[in-house]
Amino acid sequence: MNKPLLALALLASLPTETFAQHAGTEQDEKACIRDVQRYCHNFVDQGDFVILACLKKNRTRLHPACRDVLIRHGQ
Repeated sequence: MNKPLLALALLASLPTETFAQHAGTEQDEKACIRDVQRYCHNFVDQGDFVILACLKKNRTRLHPACRDVLIRHGQ
């Protein structure tokens, strides 16, 4: 999984003005990369919104750090 793709997935649904203020960090990417690889690897080629939907669908199974990233980004 390409790390920039994960960052886009987490931030894609944020309004433009929010995006400018709250860009995802490398720590955000690291917090979720294992969960994306584990639960969402089949969706990597289907776009950012699909990956984000997969993470949200698997929220209860995600590592706490990744759940926190979703919460911080309004997901």
